[in-house]
Amino acid sequence: MMDNTKLNQEVKEMQQQVVDWRRHFHRYPELSFQEEETSQYIYDTLQSFGNLEVSRPTPTSVMARLIGKEDGKTLAIRADIDALPIAEESTFDYASEREGVMHACGHDGHAAMLLGTAKILSRYQEEINGEVRFLFEHAEEAFPGGGKEMVEAGAMEGVDYVIGAHVASTIDVGQTAVTYGPMTAAADGFWVTIQGKGGHGALPHDTVDSIAVGAQVVSNLQQIVSRNIDPIDSAVLTIGEFHAGEAGNIVADSVKFSGIVRTFDPKYRKQIEQLMHRVIKGVTEAHGAAYTMEYKNGYASIQNDEYVTKVVEDTITELYGEDTIIHEKPQMIAEDFSAFSNEAPGTYFKVGARNEEKGIVYPHHHPKFTFDEQALEHGMKIFVNAVHKFLNES
Repeated sequence: MMDNTKLNQEVKEMQQQVVDWRRHFHRYPELSFQEEETSQYIYDTLQSFGNLEVSRPTPTSVMARLIGKEDGKTLAIRADIDALPIAEESTFDYASEREGVMHACGHDGHAAMLLGTAKILSRYQEEINGEVRFLFEHAEEAFPGGGKEMVEAGAMEGVDYVIGAHVASTIDVGQTAVTYGPMTAAADGFWVTIQGKGGHGALPHDTVDSIAVGAQVVSNLQQIVSRNIDPIDSAVLTIGEFHAGEAGNIVADSVKFSGIVRTFDPKYRKQIEQLMHRVIKGVTEAHGAAYTMEYKNGYASIQNDEYVTKVVEDTITELYGEDTIIHEKPQMIAEDFSAFSNEAPGTYFKVGARNEEKGIVYPHHHPKFTFDEQALEHGMKIFVNAVHKFLNES
């Protein structure tokens, strides 16, 4: 039987090694779908632990299977490993050595934390019922995301539960946030072109003013959420860019704009796309213009399973106390963990990593982003104890 006290002591002893791994990843970041050195480093490190079946589901992802002595459930734990195209603005001795690329979201910590979890648990193969599957996902930051590719490659076959964690710059170190039900929104993008008829600004009657039509389209699209979505539910339709024209005395021939749609409920995800077509078609036809729209589904909404979330919450409570838990509301951000949790009941939680006393206050995706490395120990401890709960106590 796995001894929780011993497990927690091993986590503490592993902390410096995990910090070293995190700083290695931070020094040598790689962009989405380019994580060749990162994934090879993870692969080689996992191989050195023993008792793990290590494989490469895709060219830049890694999977390790720890198959216990006794039959039981399969729990997958996921971490992402890619960096962002951001120039780092820090003075750390482990700052990025790759110009214009940095770990500005904490994925270096996620990868290190899961490596530490795998190393500790690899020593307990004889005491584990079932299987622990460690998933190191590439390209979380880039649509269509690495999760989809890993799932298609069979990484989630036979998995009963899946969990994952994100270090959070909005939550103080020592606290953990859990969410029941919808946690993040589905994220879709759209690109619209309205084709009018250009001409001289002094002769508008000889033209079809694409800017005038486009302005009406933008205005009318805002009513989709306000007048078609139940006020009790949530959705966002944002137009982030609008391009048209070359001079003030010329009627623009065409307009191009793009934006995002965020939804929690799958029915609204499809409905908004249909309503956008209806609105744009109606306005453009009324004014003699034409349009095309490319609409792409991005990541699905994370829907945290009640049972899996409760097991994780109970784990945190036993480790750190009920007063360290934050019950967080759903947010309109998007996350690729949904690719895995759509395949098996799962939960995604946040490990506090903010520390104002140390000046660790910058948000994710900021050039000065970092996190309190004490969060790595907290995350590992939750992972190894959750494994015990899911596989040996259930």
